[in-house]
Amino acid sequence: MNDTPYLGESTDLVLGQEFLTWLWYASATGTIFNDKSGRPFTVSMEQRIVVQGGTGESMETASVSGIDSELREARMGISRGKKVTRALLRLERDPDVWQVSLKAADFGISGLKPPKIERESDDDSDALILEKMYLIESCLELLDAMYKHFLEKRFGPAWQEEVSNLREWTSRA
Repeated sequence: MNDTPYLGESTDLVLGQEFLTWLWYASATGTIFNDKSGRPFTVSMEQRIVVQGGTGESMETASVSGIDSELREARMGISRGKKVTRALLRLERDPDVWQVSLKAADFGISGLKPPKIERESDDDSDALILEKMYLIESCLELLDAMYKHFLEKRFGPAWQEEVSNLREWTSRA
């Protein structure tokens, strides 16, 4: 997690990889985030992580998945200089839970699963659609809050200490 992008890589890609790599560390060490209204929420990496390192023909990619897995191979890849390029995230803000896959290259999301909506037999279908849209928007706001938290750390004075802590965490893989 150095301060300059690799030759030939865009700054967005590098920043995205650093964000997902740091987010994995932050979630594993119990970081609690706050949404824009101050409500606490947590994030965890779920079942699937893709790490990548190197450039050009020497590019190496490892995809690791497993239910209740510690994803050790991916952590070992990070300790060897790879960075997270895609991850399945679980966001929890009491009482709601979202699951979403996030890509580092363009911050693209896929597979978004918002919390289930309790449906009554006499519910208006428009109300259900609006509730679902609200839950999707809420997930995007949580992602924004995490990214803002990361940027404050990344461009703050304590970043090198954070990198050192992250390296220590990965060495325990």
